[in-house]
Amino acid sequence: MSKVQLPDGSVLEAAERATVRDIAEQIGPGLAKAAIAGRLNGESVDLSTQITDDANLEIITSKDDEGLDILRHSCAHIMAEAICSLWPEAKLVYGPAVRDGFYYDLDLDEPIRPEDFQRIEQKMSEIIAADTPFERVEMSRTEALEKMAGDRYKSDNIQRADGETISFYSHGANGFQDLCKGPHVPSTGRIDRKAFKVMSVAGAYWHGDASQKMLQRVYGTAWRNKKELNEHLRLLEEAKKRDHRLLGRQMDLFSFHDEGPGFAFLHAKGMIIWNEIIDFWRSVHRKYDYEEVKTPIILNEELWHRSGHWDNYKENMYFTMVDGINYAIKPMNCPGGLLIYKSTRHSYREFPIRMAELGLVHRYEPSGQMHGLVRVRQFTQDDAHIFCTPEQIESEIVGVIDLVMELYKAFGFDDYHIELSTKPEKRIGSDEIWEVATQALANALEQKGIDYQLNPGDGAFYGPKIDFHIEDCLKRSWQLGTIQLDFSMPERFGLVYSDKDNTEKTPVMIHRAILGSLERFMGILIEHYGGNMPLWLAPEQMRVLAISEKTSDYAVDVCKRLKNAGLRCGVDVSGEKIGAKIAKTHSDKVPYMLVVGPKESESDTVSARWRGRRETTSVGVEQFIAIAHAKIDDKSLELAFE
Repeated sequence: MSKVQLPDGSVLEAAERATVRDIAEQIGPGLAKAAIAGRLNGESVDLSTQITDDANLEIITSKDDEGLDILRHSCAHIMAEAICSLWPEAKLVYGPAVRDGFYYDLDLDEPIRPEDFQRIEQKMSEIIAADTPFERVEMSRTEALEKMAGDRYKSDNIQRADGETISFYSHGANGFQDLCKGPHVPSTGRIDRKAFKVMSVAGAYWHGDASQKMLQRVYGTAWRNKKELNEHLRLLEEAKKRDHRLLGRQMDLFSFHDEGPGFAFLHAKGMIIWNEIIDFWRSVHRKYDYEEVKTPIILNEELWHRSGHWDNYKENMYFTMVDGINYAIKPMNCPGGLLIYKSTRHSYREFPIRMAELGLVHRYEPSGQMHGLVRVRQFTQDDAHIFCTPEQIESEIVGVIDLVMELYKAFGFDDYHIELSTKPEKRIGSDEIWEVATQALANALEQKGIDYQLNPGDGAFYGPKIDFHIEDCLKRSWQLGTIQLDFSMPERFGLVYSDKDNTEKTPVMIHRAILGSLERFMGILIEHYGGNMPLWLAPEQMRVLAISEKTSDYAVDVCKRLKNAGLRCGVDVSGEKIGAKIAKTHSDKVPYMLVVGPKESESDTVSARWRGRRETTSVGVEQFIAIAHAKIDDKSLELAFE
């Protein structure tokens, strides 16, 4: 008999050869029916997994995020079987679950087209209806390589797999089988036939290597039920309308050109949004006692060897030569900040030193992965580097968290979650240093009473990090801010300070970005608001609309007064009817429409109508100026002023 401890602390006796499914049935028939997998001693396993020793166990259902991922991964296998039955010559590469769905990479000379999706879905429905079990087969790495001899893709995947035990999963009447770590749902029938859809097909290179043959990547989505699928499809349609690339053209904010792929050209209206973001960023950083610095874009190649970027990041870097000397275009700002610190002597009395930089960086992105402003090759990082003593770490981390919350709130992002990422496989520094750094970040989060998710192995190569993931109005998650603790790089650069006892010690370095890439953040903002920017960010904050030619002079005068008051105002004195002028102003996503006719001209007022509202409100020009400034100063997201 084995003792099985459940998440609530209770302990069950497990019979010899009992499986995870057996324990679920012991707990209750309802849970047994809902169960799709288990987490045994922290590892996700199939329901058929036997429990041989005392263990901790959690039953996973589709209601759990991990359960939904398992369901999607299983649906990926079902799609793979469907494709292989329709195109027997297809060679499978790999097919993971991803956010909101899954994909499978295939080596297939005949292109799969959107008109084929319905056939694939029909075949998937047949496989699901058959309700055949997912069965796991394990073998040694040598046996697996022998089994897959001649299949370059699977052989490579086997070589890359962790551990010496390799697993395959099979299902279906025809014995479909694929290499897979698992786990999977118990049987194909656990997928709702009305809750999945084949979404798209795209090109993809094996391991992202453009020298390899182009594969086909077929994307799908799967949900717990039809209602969730329909909501997902609705949000996708809404996302198409909000695509920042489309809105960027419509609103004349930015453009991209073949002469500079991956490099954004910001237009005049786009620069207004850009500068408003930066002005606010600077004001908040002054409040938190940061000093702004600027470091060069091109620095000697030797510097990047010293910093560790060469060994861990060179495939993402650009290089050039000046006077016969090799230089690198910086992918990150931190080495420049280290050189600024090292240019003068420092005492513990100066700490903490908070250096902020809006640094222009360049990182190589494959052409197939670039996407408007959110995935570019040149971007501005809102970096800062804090130098402090070990005793100051937690208070500085807490201060950065407060700054993050203040910035995000102003942009309308109140919904976010936090992840703590630990040491990756490629890293610098000792395990002891990593442990101290990771614990310091965890302590700061606990001091703030913040719940966080542990993200093992995803830290930066020089230290663990806290990542902030915001959620936009379409429920999409975006990773923005990051706080990274670094004991290693200051040591590599020989940074020191004079401590209280007059000895030289190495400072702790905190890397931190709040908005991340400003270009990416701007793209996120445009989509979050659908181009209907808050008043303080809008390129044109208001437009004065003359009812007729008789009040054109008054309209021009009002616009001038508003501009003189520091507001961004336009005016429409064209011969169009007022309805057409209102429609155009609404289409241009201007927050306020100020309609003026003879009545308004005589009383020095405007009839104010704000975005999304049909009615107008009469208000004096000076009063409107005061209201607008108050909303801008408060970073208000509301336009109504009644």
